[in-house]
Amino acid sequence: MKRKSHRRVSSEPAARRGRKQNAFLVALGDRVRTLRARRGLTRKALASEAEVSERHLANLETGVGNPSVLVLRQIAIALDAPLAELLGDETACSPEWLMIRRLLGGRGEQDLKRARTTLAEMYADAGQSSNHNRRIALVGLRGAGKSTLGRMLADDLELPFVELSREIERIAGCSLSEVHALYGASAYRRYERRALEEVIRDYPQAVIATPGGVVSDAGTFHLLLSRCLTIWLQASPEEHMNRVVAQGDLRPMAGHHEAMEDLKRILAGRHSFYAKADLAYSTSGLTLHEAFAGLRAELRRLLGRTVLAAA
Repeated sequence: MKRKSHRRVSSEPAARRGRKQNAFLVALGDRVRTLRARRGLTRKALASEAEVSERHLANLETGVGNPSVLVLRQIAIALDAPLAELLGDETACSPEWLMIRRLLGGRGEQDLKRARTTLAEMYADAGQSSNHNRRIALVGLRGAGKSTLGRMLADDLELPFVELSREIERIAGCSLSEVHALYGASAYRRYERRALEEVIRDYPQAVIATPGGVVSDAGTFHLLLSRCLTIWLQASPEEHMNRVVAQGDLRPMAGHHEAMEDLKRILAGRHSFYAKADLAYSTSGLTLHEAFAGLRAELRRLLGRTVLAAA
C-alpha cells in the first residue's frame, strides 16, 4: 500500500506566480530609478560606477531584467544604498526608516540592545504588566533540559508549567511534524507567534519551555525577551545528541557524523540570539539534581532578592 505523500505543493497557478514575479521586477526597477534620481546620477554614470552595462541597467529599470545578486550588490554600492533598499525591505521604505538605519549602523551589540529595549518600553501596551520576573522562559536546543528542569522549577515555584510546543499543536490542530509537512515553516512560525502571545496573555506567572527554533523569528524572540525572564540552558553538542537519543529519537544515529555537524552549525548560528537571554546556564556534566540546584541558585543571584519559593 502506497503511503500518502505529505510534500507541500503550491496551489497557486503558474500564471499568477509569473505575474507576481513580473510585478516584483517592475517594482525593483522603479526603486533603482528612484534611488538613481535621488543621487542625481544619469543612467550612464550609474552603469559606469557599478561596472555594469548601460543596456543591462536599462533593462533592470524598466522591469524586464532579471539581475544576479552580485549585479544588484554592485548597483547598491554605487548608489550608496543598502541592498535591502533595492529589494523593498520595510526598513528602507521611508526617510525615517532610512535615517534610523543610518543612526544604528555600525553600533555594537550593547548599543543596539539599549536601543531595542528603549523602543520596546516606548511602544509597550501600558495597560498590560510584563511580570518579567515571574514569567520564566527556558530557551535552548532540544536536549538541554528545558522540559524536565522547567517542570521541576514550576513545581518548586508553585507556578503553571507551559510547553509552547504543545500550545502550537493545540492551535494548529495537528502535530508539529504535520504542521511542517502540510503547511511549511512560515505557517509554523505564525502558529508559534500566536501561541506565545496567548501564553503571555493567559499566564501572568508561569515557567515556559520554548522550542529550540524560537529564536528563528526576530519578532517572536523579541516578544519573549521583553515579556519573560529568559534562561538559556546550554549543553555540549554531544550531550544534546545523547539526550535526544535517550528520549527515544534514534533518527540522528542514522547519519551520526552528519547530524553532529548539523547540530554544531545550528548552535553556532543561534549562539548570538540565545546569548541575549537574561541568564546562561550550562547543564553539561551535571546530574538532574545538581542541574536543578544550580539553576535555582543562579536565579536567586540574578534577581538579587528571594522571589523563589523556599526549598
